[in-house]
This record gives sequence, C-alpha cells and structure tokens, in this order.
Amino acid sequence: VQLQASGGGLVQAGDSLMLSCVTSGRPSSNYVMGWFRQAPGKEREFVAAISLGGTRKAYSDSVKGRFAISRDNAKNTMYLRMNRLKPEDTAVYSCAARGRAVTGMVVVRESDFEYWGQGTLVTVSS
Repeated sequence: VQLQASGGGLVQAGDSLMLSCVTSGRPSSNYVMGWFRQAPGKEREFVAAISLGGTRKAYSDSVKGRFAISRDNAKNTMYLRMNRLKPEDTAVYSCAARGRAVTGMVVVRESDFEYWGQGTLVTVSS
C-alpha cells in the first residue's frame, strides 16, 4: 500500500488547516491509520489515530480538543482537521498505516505502524 499526504502550508496562529492522506494499492478499510509529526530538531511524535471503521479515535494531549481525525474509506482517504493552530504545531506531518488489525483497534505507537507516507509541511507563524 502507498500513502500520499497533502494539505500542508503556511498559516497564522489561530487558523485552521485540513490534511489528507490518500491510500492506494489496497483499500484503506484494511488498515488502521494515524498521523505523526516531526518538528525541526525533535523526535517524531504521535498526533492522532483512527480504527478501521473510524469509530474509535485517539489523540495526543497536545492536540486533543483542537484536532480531529476522520476517514472516508469509500474515498480511501484519511483526514486531519487542525483548528486553532499554534506555532508549536509547526512540523512535517506524516500518515501511517498498519494492515494487521481488528475491528475497534487503535494504534498509537510509531513502531507498530507498517507503512508510511511522505510528509507534508505545516508552518504556523505567530
């Protein structure tokens, strides 16, 4: 499976942005998925994750209440709606997928994901 993330850009603090991750090669419904980010000079960190059918979601404390993860399996696409963006949200955002999953499963550990897309850069100015 291949993952293609898009939607990044330069925004001001307080703005919103929507990231997309398109899955190709196999139906996205076969994969639990997630978003990670890596800020300059920092380790990659978990942002959000979603189960196969989209009924279960998980968020890092730093984005909870501001970001919303969703998926449309008919379009083989996962989304990350980012609201009230802060300068500390500046990072390269990457999407990830794991094929070995069961209904209701959410994966949050980087090492548990099998497939990764290239990142999309989000820059938030103050």
